[in-house]
Amino acid sequence: MTGLVRQVRSYERSVQLLMVNQFTINLGFYMLMPYLAAYLAGPLGLAGWLVGLVLGVRNFSQQGMFLVGGTLADRFGYKPLIVAGCLLRTVGFATLGLVDSVPALLAASAATGFAGALFNPAVRAYLAADAGERRVEAFALFNVFYQAGILLGPLVGMALVGIDFRVTCLASAAIFGLLSVVQIRALPARRGDDGRANAGDGRRESVLAQWRGVIANRPFLLFSGAMIGSYVLSFQVYLALPLEVRRLGGDSTGGTAAVALLFAVSGLSTIAWQTRMTAWCKARMEPGRALAWGLLIMGLAFVPLLAATAVPVPDGGVGLWLLAAMPPTLAALLLAVGTMIAYPFEMDTIVRLSGDRHVATHYGLYNTICGVGITLGNLLTGAVLDTARDAGLSALPWLALLALGAACAAALHGLHRAGRLAPPTAREAQREPATAG
Repeated sequence: MTGLVRQVRSYERSVQLLMVNQFTINLGFYMLMPYLAAYLAGPLGLAGWLVGLVLGVRNFSQQGMFLVGGTLADRFGYKPLIVAGCLLRTVGFATLGLVDSVPALLAASAATGFAGALFNPAVRAYLAADAGERRVEAFALFNVFYQAGILLGPLVGMALVGIDFRVTCLASAAIFGLLSVVQIRALPARRGDDGRANAGDGRRESVLAQWRGVIANRPFLLFSGAMIGSYVLSFQVYLALPLEVRRLGGDSTGGTAAVALLFAVSGLSTIAWQTRMTAWCKARMEPGRALAWGLLIMGLAFVPLLAATAVPVPDGGVGLWLLAAMPPTLAALLLAVGTMIAYPFEMDTIVRLSGDRHVATHYGLYNTICGVGITLGNLLTGAVLDTARDAGLSALPWLALLALGAACAAALHGLHRAGRLAPPTAREAQREPATAG
């Protein structure tokens, strides 16, 4: 812990504040969101399809608006978008706790999602700008704070939900309100160099021209497509792994404990190992190789589950609990290791591929592409899980996820070997000898 504090203090105050902000953002978000569905279906008595609609509106308003949030951050500066997102989430979470009509709930849910679309790209672009040449290490630390918020948020929320869910909503809103005030007072103003008027004619580039430039960045789009698999695979900690635990362990206390173990292993391993893992990888391999290895390990995370399908299922007792808990927990650990390897280099690669222009816009489009990929990937994963259960092919989902990880790792390795993950200036320099005289 002392080493972590020393690393954080080695950065500028703005970077330190962004890391603490991200912990607080995740704390406030995850102390409420895991319990929202139960509140909507229970005390408010909404039908299942309405619960799904409220949650879906939040997800859609965030994933669909990331590009807009990133574009605004590049044009008006990072701080205004970060503050605006936190203020909007303050209003959204407070509204969720104070209203019970469906239209108001939908509006509040949309507001909380759009808030994330405003501050997410801006935070990452700001961090990349102020961390400078230490971007990779900064994003490793950022992930530690990110995971710590995810780990602590549900625990705080559990205590507050025991009092009243409305108390949870108002407490979460208060956290975002306080965070907004701190950022207004303490976060320095910052904008990307491309946020100013063009040096040539003094005019700012239009939004459409800005978007055309990002969409025309073919290496960036190829990289984004290859990285979709990492998000689909990592999301299985919330989807396939808990379902597998419940399938074998049931809804008993033991099954609940096994699911909690998944999240604890994932979060605690990141907090304990992320910075050392990043330092080790950076000293031994290029970013493209690290990304490929990270994706490959994420695919291999499903090998323990694949192997477990060959083991006879015990009738009960400790043997059944171990079979229900241990393979998914090992899978969660390997997914965390793969993410630890890939994430800092992933965030850095986006900046490098952008050529340090319209960085927040690139992050916004990247988040949207990956968000759409997660949605489609989860639909397919759910369909495969249902098919496997009905057909008695328990190994099928794990084979499919293993193949996805291997395919994405191969795609990243290919992009790295072809020089497609290098900055634009480096790619142009590589082409010059071939086109010279």
